Amino acid sequence: MLKSARKQEKDPEGRMPLAEHLRELRNRLAKAMLAIVLVTIVAAFFYKDIIEFFTNPILDAVGCDATFSELAKQDTGNCARIVLNGLLTPFTLALKVSLMAGVILASPVWLYQLWAFVAPGLHRHERKYAYAFVGTGVPLFLGGAFFAYKTLPTMAKVLLEFSPADLDNQLPLDDLLDLIVRMVLVFGLSFELPLLLVMLNLTGALTGKRMLGWWRGMIIGITVFAAVATPSTDPLTMLALAGPIWILYFFATGFSLLNDRRRRRRDELGPADDEASELDLTPEDIGEVENIGTTRTVPGQTSTERVNGYDDVT
Repeated sequence: MLKSARKQEKDPEGRMPLAEHLRELRNRLAKAMLAIVLVTIVAAFFYKDIIEFFTNPILDAVGCDATFSELAKQDTGNCARIVLNGLLTPFTLALKVSLMAGVILASPVWLYQLWAFVAPGLHRHERKYAYAFVGTGVPLFLGGAFFAYKTLPTMAKVLLEFSPADLDNQLPLDDLLDLIVRMVLVFGLSFELPLLLVMLNLTGALTGKRMLGWWRGMIIGITVFAAVATPSTDPLTMLALAGPIWILYFFATGFSLLNDRRRRRRDELGPADDEASELDLTPEDIGEVENIGTTRTVPGQTSTERVNGYDDVT
């Protein structure tokens, strides 16, 4: 009965005491961690398939299938072999790959838990924007990760060309996976830059006109960032990262310009029903101050009578 009463008394605007906020945060964190653990356990049975999914494209580009004697007779160029070093490395690698897969594949669950914790404190229009950000941010991140996955073989082939001739390169698998994860994160997060600019524009912190004025500096900055973020020195990998970000930047600029025009029209019509109007804080003259006497009397008593043992006369 008490639990049902608490649910019925819940504030429709999402307001609750601090203890209730902490309790809800604990419950949602527990649900998110449980989802990650369950997906990690399932991914542990397929961790070899996950490793092959990421490493096979690289091996197809730079892999060695011939022996040293065959390599001496053939002009096969530089190649590489993926190896494991240490007795505990296969076990720790399986844990790392499984946990990484668990965090990524369980992202819809913990993103929903995060959203469910934040959403009650948002206004109706803010919730609409938040849904759009989540729905746009995930495809952008996946698009960046896809570009990283496609450019990794070319990058590996270019890097291995610096090796001396007729040498067999051994690539530790754990280091290779760390490089792959880093590249996926760099590409994925880089694709979120236009979304960040749109968020700043929707909050009024950045105008589309200012973004348009930054286009020369942004192109140079994105190019330099792509050159530093990609380990290889070939222009193809750099352009694979910089080119899509250029396009997304100009798309974000165009969206911001249209949003600024829409905001100006909305301001001319006045605030919406769930928005507070702007306050005019300009000081004004309040006129002559009325003089009020300092003598205080209790009804039914004269000013010379004593109240609570004191003369009520100043």
